[in-house]
Order: sequence, then structure tokens, then C-alpha cells
Amino acid sequence: MKSEPDVYPWSQLVEDGRTHWDGVRNYQARNMMRDDMKSGDFVLFYHSNCKPPHVAGIARVCREGYPDFTAFDPNSHYFDPKSTIDNPRWIMVDIEPVISLEPVHLADIRRNLEFEEMPLIRKGQRLSVQPVSAEHFLMICEMGGLNETPP
Repeated sequence: MKSEPDVYPWSQLVEDGRTHWDGVRNYQARNMMRDDMKSGDFVLFYHSNCKPPHVAGIARVCREGYPDFTAFDPNSHYFDPKSTIDNPRWIMVDIEPVISLEPVHLADIRRNLEFEEMPLIRKGQRLSVQPVSAEHFLMICEMGGLNETPP
């Protein structure tokens, strides 16, 4: 999951203890949150649009997909008049922090040929929610100083 550190940094998630991942307005990302993300799944928390972009920590899904209530609020930046309570168009999940990592920089991920199929490093890939294989997840954990599966 990507977040801009000036909008919602990893440190804020750690302080909050839990948050809902709202405002996703891309159908492919929405479908992943709705169909693929399950309670207990680990998430790489990635800081984008910063120098250098990097994975900052590991979070866990603590509530599976449910309607994104920001879509119903006309005062919200994420308001969508076509999304209704009876027919919600957008979904969010809740996540909680698990463990901080030493920053794993995008440049280091790009340099490692074992990541060449990872969506994060493909040109034009801008989704805020992206799949990560179990193998790539463990490799990034190791690069971030974690030598075992997160708790």
C-alpha cells in the first residue's frame, strides 16, 4: 500500500494504532481490497512521492473490505455522487502497524533482478494498492532488517 509521507506517514499509523484505508478511487485497486485482502494479511507500507521512495514498515489487514464512507460525504475530497449506501462503489480496509523496517529504497529494489516482475517497479504502475508475491515480501523484509516472518 502506497502513501505519501506528507499525507499519512508510517509514523502516523504507528501512533494511531489502526486506520481505515479510504479514498482509493481506482477500480483495479478497489477490486484487490475487496476480493483479495483478508484479515491477517500482511501489507508493505510504502512511502511514495518522496526522496527516496521506500518501504517503511509492515502492517496487517485487521478488517476486510467494507464500503468507503468518504464516498458518501459531499464535503469529502473523495465524494462520489454515484456511490450510495445501498450500492457502494468504493471499498476500504482497515490496517494496523506490525513492525517498522529499516527503509527499503525503491532504487535498491530496482537494482535486484529478482524483483523484475514486481508491479512496483514496472513503468507506469501508479496504483496505491498492488499485489506482492510471498517471495518478494520476504525478500523486502530481509532487506529491511527483519530476518523472520513478522509476528
